[in-house]
Amino acid sequence: MSLVATRPDPGDARPYAFPAIRRTSVAGGEVVAAHLPGQLLATASLLLDAGAARETAGREGTAAVLAKCLEEGTRTRDSAAYALALEGLGAELTTSVDWDSFRAGVSVPADLLPRAVTLMAEAVRTPRLDPADVTRVRDDEATALRMDWAQPGPRADAALRADLFGAAERYGRPLHGDPASMAAVTVEDVQAFHTGWLTRPGVLLVAGDLDRLDLAELGAAAFAGTSGAPVPAEGPLDVPIAGSRRVLLVDRPGSVQSTLRLGHRAPERAHPDYVPITLMGTVLGGAFTSRLNHLIREVKGYTYGIRADFAMTRRFGRFGVSSSVQTAVTAPALADTVGEIARTRLDGVTEEELAVARTWRAGSLSVDMQTPGSIAGALATLVVHGLPDDYYVTLRQRLLDATVEDVSAAAAKYLHPDGLTLVVEGDGALIREELAASKIGDVLDADF
Repeated sequence: MSLVATRPDPGDARPYAFPAIRRTSVAGGEVVAAHLPGQLLATASLLLDAGAARETAGREGTAAVLAKCLEEGTRTRDSAAYALALEGLGAELTTSVDWDSFRAGVSVPADLLPRAVTLMAEAVRTPRLDPADVTRVRDDEATALRMDWAQPGPRADAALRADLFGAAERYGRPLHGDPASMAAVTVEDVQAFHTGWLTRPGVLLVAGDLDRLDLAELGAAAFAGTSGAPVPAEGPLDVPIAGSRRVLLVDRPGSVQSTLRLGHRAPERAHPDYVPITLMGTVLGGAFTSRLNHLIREVKGYTYGIRADFAMTRRFGRFGVSSSVQTAVTAPALADTVGEIARTRLDGVTEEELAVARTWRAGSLSVDMQTPGSIAGALATLVVHGLPDDYYVTLRQRLLDATVEDVSAAAAKYLHPDGLTLVVEGDGALIREELAASKIGDVLDADF
């Protein structure tokens, strides 16, 4: 028996064609639909401009509470009756909140989609929002956050976000809030958020066999009783980079590991350099075969894994690195990570590395978009970020056509190792002096 030490070569990417898109205006809203001929299952998702960025300061978490409350019944049905109505269609109501949008969706056999959309709209437009239910949901969410924040990671994430975007700004606070902001959410906050943002028409995303669906009928059901015009989208934020590195220490006495979060600001999702930025991030830290994982895990043995990525929303982006290492190697792990980022910025990527990243990204695109639900998610990306309808038709080829020069140029332009904020959550008594002695950056205490 022998071990194979060489990595298999990537195969040719399989052909893939994104489905044709149809758009229609109905009852003050818009239906954006993807045609999946012969598909028996259909998905409808209501996309509303009611993301976490719309929340009131100090009440971060309001949208998440509202999303959970949609399961608690409507003005005409209690929670049990509403659940039975969904169950009768074999449907489940799904909800999600991100920075840019609030989404509710259903997936059912195509012939049942009109009834399912009507039920979905009933929950979104006329939720019961009984004060006792809202309070219970709020308390459950606050308890879950307290449990989560007791673990390593969330405080470090919050410290990095606050440093990059400003603690006084909504983007400088956690997506779903923190235990204090969630506990502060009131019934009136949830009701006001619903009235202000979920009664607007929005966009209905549909994925299925459109020959079996009446888009006008679906739109009429989704937008019935709504009012208000779309709010004009605000432009991208600036991308200021710090003039020097600094280390923020989140003290966690007794911790046997240090949680690391490194980052700086980056461009938004609709940026024209999205493809080379994504491929560069994949080479650096976006896959198990990445440079950072090879160095920090395989060569140095500091961690079980390390990841780098570019997280991008409608108005902002963030380059970030995350890992956890043994306390004793905190400073060298940081130094080696920053060194690898600097090397990538200076030297760019190789053809061999890029070939793997190209094939993996293009192949993942094909694999990920095989269901009506995933296609609806892709439609949401088009709508939220103002991308053209042929975006996914060309994206795969643009991934495959990206050159070493393109991706290396992105590394030189969008990686800023000297402007990183380095957050370390660990035992300050054991690591503070070593961090200061490493001179990797000024060491400051983070207020988290």
